[in-house]
Amino acid sequence: MADTSKHVTYEDAGVDTAEGARAVDAIKQMVAETNRPEVVGGIGGFGGLFSAAALKDMEDPILISGTDGVGTKLVLAQLLDRHETVGQDLVAMCVNDILASGAEPLFFLDYVAIGHIEASQMAKIVKGVADGCKLAGCSLVGGEMAEHPGVMRPDDYDLAGFAVGVVDRPKMIDPANVQAGDVILGLPSTGVHSNGYSLVRKVIGVDGMVPGTPEAEAKRAELEVVREDLGGVSLADALLAPTRIYVKPVLELLRGGAPVHALAHITGGGITENLDRALPKNVDALVTRDGDKMGWSVPPVITYISQQAQLAPNEACKTFNMGVGLCIICAPEDEANIVAALETMGERPFRVGTCVEGTGKVVYTDEQ
Repeated sequence: MADTSKHVTYEDAGVDTAEGARAVDAIKQMVAETNRPEVVGGIGGFGGLFSAAALKDMEDPILISGTDGVGTKLVLAQLLDRHETVGQDLVAMCVNDILASGAEPLFFLDYVAIGHIEASQMAKIVKGVADGCKLAGCSLVGGEMAEHPGVMRPDDYDLAGFAVGVVDRPKMIDPANVQAGDVILGLPSTGVHSNGYSLVRKVIGVDGMVPGTPEAEAKRAELEVVREDLGGVSLADALLAPTRIYVKPVLELLRGGAPVHALAHITGGGITENLDRALPKNVDALVTRDGDKMGWSVPPVITYISQQAQLAPNEACKTFNMGVGLCIICAPEDEANIVAALETMGERPFRVGTCVEGTGKVVYTDEQ
């Protein structure tokens, strides 16, 4: 039976409320810098307040929400002691998803579960979230930092994010508009983004390593070495490159009246299990591929991991984005104008494939 005669504080139990307060103070300015005009008040209340007045100008405003995490990419960030960009990954995974319906992200909330709060580390993580919100044009209106002593290692943490956006129903992107003959364009990814890292960790030999141990420090030094086969960056840099946020160029494209039929965020499941989500039941996506060669440039880090894992082409395309972060489907007669508009914004769109009659799945040209 437990001894109840001794006075035990929350701090004795492993929860440092003072450090938690310091962490909140450290992120207040970062959060404030993401504020849109619709934000009411600031962080610190029981809920984030956001005015919906602008929605009254829409014919039929549809709220669209999304939630996601960063997955085991966080294990690599902890091993390398790099925490500045995983927050952007978190925002990207959520806002790119709701963008697929043509929605503008309005606000974002985050949840951080951590073994032991350290204000400086928390500031790095939340700065990444704030940076992501700025890139997406949405406000960080609140969140939660939960300290889990005895459940997680002191340096271990996990992230979850929640985004809410809006689109006017007449302007909502609907895959029902896709038809045979349409063109599939791609916007480039920055690398692996935030999916497939359980495989990545096995391939690079860090699975099961505990940060800070001699074994982990030796591996960390190895991963920091610049490599020519990765285009002059280290494996650490390539694997922790933050997920691209496609909101601003795509919304600008849509607001300019571009007749986009469908959008697909290429996330977990790769091209094979995401592009089909932008198809009706009577159309297939025919993606250009010749063996292990795609019809566009694949980031060297994805090629390296795929080769080291000895992935067959179909496995690679069902695991990684293969260099395609977002797909845009349009009519062939609109392709040139859409490409030109994107290039004016500094984007580098490329042809991924075409739409053909089928049953709503993704197929590859080397399977024909």
